[in-house]
Amino acid sequence: MEEARVKREFNIQQERREILSRYRRLLSVYKPKPENAKEDFALIRKAFKVALEAHSNMRRKSGEPYIYHPLEVARICVEEIGLGATAIAAALLHDVVEDRSDLYSIEDIRRLFGDKIANICQGLTKIKEIFDHTQPSDQADHYRKLLLTMSSDVRVILIKLADRLHNMRTLEYMRPEKQLKIAAETTYLFAPLAHRLGLYAIKSELEDLALKFTEPEIYSEISRRLAESEHIRESFASEFLFPIRKELNERGFKYRILVRNKSVYSIWNKMKRKNIPFDEVYDVFAIRIILDVPVQQEKAACWETYSIVTSHYRPKPDRLRDWVSIPRANGYQALHTTVMSHIGKWVEVQIRSERMDEIAEKGYAAHWKYKGEYYEEKNVENWLDRVREMLQREEAGALDFIEDFQSYLFTSEIFVFTPKGEMRILPAGSTVLDFAYAIHSEVGHRCIGANVNHSLKNKYYQLQNGDQIEILTSKKSEPTEEWLQYAKTSRARSKIREYLREKKQQLAEEGRVKITELFDKLHWPVTEEKIEEVMHKLNYTSEEEFYAAIAEGQINEINLRKAYSSNSRSWLSIINPFQRHKNPTPGDSLVDQVARKLKENNQLQLLDKNIDRIKYKVADCCKPIPGDDVMGYYDALNDQIVVHRAQCREALHLMATFGHNIVKVKWERSQGMQFLAGIRIHTIDRKGLLHEISEVITNEMDSNIKSIHFETDQGVSEGMVFLYISNLEKLKELIAKIRKIEGVHQVMRIDNYISGESGF
Repeated sequence: MEEARVKREFNIQQERREILSRYRRLLSVYKPKPENAKEDFALIRKAFKVALEAHSNMRRKSGEPYIYHPLEVARICVEEIGLGATAIAAALLHDVVEDRSDLYSIEDIRRLFGDKIANICQGLTKIKEIFDHTQPSDQADHYRKLLLTMSSDVRVILIKLADRLHNMRTLEYMRPEKQLKIAAETTYLFAPLAHRLGLYAIKSELEDLALKFTEPEIYSEISRRLAESEHIRESFASEFLFPIRKELNERGFKYRILVRNKSVYSIWNKMKRKNIPFDEVYDVFAIRIILDVPVQQEKAACWETYSIVTSHYRPKPDRLRDWVSIPRANGYQALHTTVMSHIGKWVEVQIRSERMDEIAEKGYAAHWKYKGEYYEEKNVENWLDRVREMLQREEAGALDFIEDFQSYLFTSEIFVFTPKGEMRILPAGSTVLDFAYAIHSEVGHRCIGANVNHSLKNKYYQLQNGDQIEILTSKKSEPTEEWLQYAKTSRARSKIREYLREKKQQLAEEGRVKITELFDKLHWPVTEEKIEEVMHKLNYTSEEEFYAAIAEGQINEINLRKAYSSNSRSWLSIINPFQRHKNPTPGDSLVDQVARKLKENNQLQLLDKNIDRIKYKVADCCKPIPGDDVMGYYDALNDQIVVHRAQCREALHLMATFGHNIVKVKWERSQGMQFLAGIRIHTIDRKGLLHEISEVITNEMDSNIKSIHFETDQGVSEGMVFLYISNLEKLKELIAKIRKIEGVHQVMRIDNYISGESGF
């Protein structure tokens, strides 16, 4: 008993020393201006004492003292993002009001620390409530609320990114289904936000950590291959850089050179996008040359260094990226080029100044350091203004909004020009319509096309970097539903939806007038009861839709008589094909719903032991097979679990948008069952090759082929084979055998059965 007491006291003392050590590390990495040092450190000390008291008896899922978390979030804020004392204090206090409302209210924080810190803490508390304490069906709306909070003070989202990064670093202590939900949210929203705010290191780590939980085998395999080849890359980089270092030294440059591996996530994306194995990803690492030069000499020094690199190695013409002259929208500046080494390997080289590097690493927070001196914040502020503008539009549905915004976060930018030479930044893939709406909503509504570089183009033409655009308009032009298919920017899509909605409201008003005339012809009373009866009969749930359909003539005397003389549901779908009951009857919680399901299939086992086995469907978009890491989405409408591969695009969307409907599942033994899978094969064409491939599949692997299709062009063949296989191990074995056939160049499993994309 005494021994246990001593051990417990020893652990407490050890934890206290660790808390003090982490606090001292936080202070050591913060470098305030000398004139502010005393005041800043006093503020941080005060915030630490309050946080320490508030979290004194709390522990994390890992069993560690809870105070470790706010200390780590604060350290990330200062060391990895570059925030100041106000943000550090807010980071230390960010969970106090939420977790210890019995001790501290937001007004207590305001009294102790002032309005700025209180407002940031309030914003962070709201975000936590959004993600932890609301109904799953509203999750897309939660993102909107999060971004509304961000728009008031960007430090709120920067601290939230630090909070999410530390949570991702300790995610292994969470339940499997919670891991998937948090990882998908991270990939879907937080990593793109970090990217858009210029936090590239944090963005890459968030993506890697998310991949670690959504595709653990792929993450482990690529990490292992990177580790095994590290010494080869170091040797190659040393030899590659020797002549560059020598000339930089001769010209008197002050510089440093970093050799950085690409993130596991970006390597995996490239493997999927280009259908290549790991060995064929040529830019596994990048060389970064960082020049220590005065601000006024940056551009000249970067281009001089570029000339040094390209004097020793031949550049790839289409791989030069000049973000020194025209920075990205988030302020990123650098020269990127890809050159051919002496041993036949392509190498990516990035050239930037120390100032550019700081902005690249610390993003938005670093801009303040240069504000008013050299760096112009216009691009970043314009981006935040556009975010605020998007958030103020209440008319779009939450799901439409978040999909628009998430797409906006992911896409890169293009630079285009007005007839007078004014530059505009738009997302890549933007059309003439997007440019028209960027000028003014009325210009967008009346757009019929444009003169692009003095050549006539239609309104759906996709713009390219450097295009000069003159919009052509007509008073007769007006938006249609079709425009939404081609508008890329959220502004254009929002304005089009707004116009269509107003038009529908006008039609509805006309329909309210016409309904009297229509009912009189049928000798029906114009009463609320009769109108509700007709709406129900025609499967309309919205009065506005119903009245608009009357105004447009979709509902008339003839089809109303038919509707009342027939019980055929198929006929109703002809006059109103888009009206469906979309919401299932509300019931119990997901666990209760799933637990009641029939035990029809036992090929899947839910990791949550409180949930019985249920009926399921394998998703058509990614066709998982036993051995794949999978997730289940509870489809309440069809009363079943839909099983996706964990890294499937649709799965990521579902996990991020409907996270509480996600159940982590795994395969049991398939007991001789066969599942459909697809492989893509690239070959050098020769006689008998197709027969050999078929022999391996049918005879050696004892699998049945569903379909096979090959096309040959000038001696090179590409084909797809769909076959039935029992599990992932058998599929890997089959792919390995086909790769050994003479003439076969690549074999990949097909990942996406809708777009035909395939990968590792």
